[in-house]
Amino acid sequence: MTATLFRNVHLLDLDAPEGMSSATDLLVLDGRMTAPGAPVPDGATVIDGKGDLLMPGLVNAHFHSSVNHMKGRLPCLPLELFMLYESPALETLRPTPRQAYLRTMLGCIEMLRLGTTAVMDDCFFVPEPTPEIIDSVAQAYADSGIRATLALDEPELSELEKLPFLDRLAPEAMQVKLARRPKLTATDLLALYDHLVTRWHGAAGGRIGAAVSCSAPQRVSMDYFAALDRISRAHDLPVFAHMLETRLQRVLGYEKFGGRSLVRYTHDLGLLSERMQVIHAIWVDEVDLDLIAETGANVAHNPISNLRLGSGVMPLREMLDRGIPVALGVDEAIADDAINMWSVMKTAGMIHTLSGDDPDLWPSAREVLRAATVGGGHAMRRPGLGTLAPGAPADLVLVDLSTLAFLPMNDVVRQLVHVETGSSVRLTMVAGRVVAEGGQVTSVDETALLAEAREVFTGLAPVLRRAADEVADLLPVYRAMHDRAVARDVGMTRKLRKGLA
Repeated sequence: MTATLFRNVHLLDLDAPEGMSSATDLLVLDGRMTAPGAPVPDGATVIDGKGDLLMPGLVNAHFHSSVNHMKGRLPCLPLELFMLYESPALETLRPTPRQAYLRTMLGCIEMLRLGTTAVMDDCFFVPEPTPEIIDSVAQAYADSGIRATLALDEPELSELEKLPFLDRLAPEAMQVKLARRPKLTATDLLALYDHLVTRWHGAAGGRIGAAVSCSAPQRVSMDYFAALDRISRAHDLPVFAHMLETRLQRVLGYEKFGGRSLVRYTHDLGLLSERMQVIHAIWVDEVDLDLIAETGANVAHNPISNLRLGSGVMPLREMLDRGIPVALGVDEAIADDAINMWSVMKTAGMIHTLSGDDPDLWPSAREVLRAATVGGGHAMRRPGLGTLAPGAPADLVLVDLSTLAFLPMNDVVRQLVHVETGSSVRLTMVAGRVVAEGGQVTSVDETALLAEAREVFTGLAPVLRRAADEVADLLPVYRAMHDRAVARDVGMTRKLRKGLA
């Protein structure tokens, strides 16, 4: 039995007027929280809370770890142009297992230092996944001590099949290239899922779990999408699906799915369920939101990524009013340029003030913090995760209340959302084990790993430049596709209107 007693701490309480309890103790036994007053066993480790705040760890509910090493490499671009450079399926970009391990570990270190204790990784693999690379990513999560859910974000269809207008805009020779499907078939991908689930689901004492991902409904066949759902049902796994992130994806519904949105298309297939995480959900309409609410699906909100790529502002209030569970995510280092859930919370707490003039409808700090904790745990399908309830996983963050972020103390919840940057995190615990303390990850040799990563990825810079050159000829065609979609009236806007009037 392992036991840790946090002594003299305030517990985050989003239902209390003050946002936290009076000073108290909290006992962790065998990786889980106990009820108040539980007897403390002999030999328990005692952590002096010094009157600081003990809160649930933050849950990064949407992430792509594959580009942890590419921060700052790209300018702000619309998603469809951005993806040309972010994830082209080029042999040039094939990583070694060690490179995949190191780039995953970079994200783990950043998250654990800043109090993110769980992550849902919709990992894409270029040019394609292999068992060895999957194992490297999962092993990094296991070694770091973080709680992680891992899926294989792999398209199955060709560019011509999953995007509008390219069959009319691309030159004939380019269309031949764009009509090629990925190397791995549905059968190949399902075999890799069998590997992922068999080897890693429930590994590391239950910290590591599997999920399934269609990437996006338009990127896979109906049969493969349904097969993923069967895996999800069999093992109670989350299903990741990017939907209506951009205006172009709204237009795609008119062009490819008989006027149906991607949400309605998925619902018509019988695949919109409480296990599904609808990622982004910006260009949704009232019918889409009603379907998401009726089926119990979750939404992953990625406000910084949405701004970085100019995707638009998600209708958050309309979701919350319908009781749709909302979680928060970074998305990826290359579309946020940090892996910091505190900045995600701050952005989520402010961007929606532009959605309307009634301040009563703007999200409160408590709603935002709930999304970053409870909402993430719900999406991850881990009962109690993101709470301090007895029996819940002991994924905890100790926040120093003596720092400038809380001086003076006015409202702890608002200061957590609008002021804190992660610098006040004293300690991070996952499953009852301290994995970071004093700004340093303690579960691995952080210094050695960062030195190795610096050398490896500095050496890869020329490779990344060559990869960008290899796709440069596609940029004018994809820009024309984007511009054609922007000109299409979709009956809504999720952006600031043009002009001064």
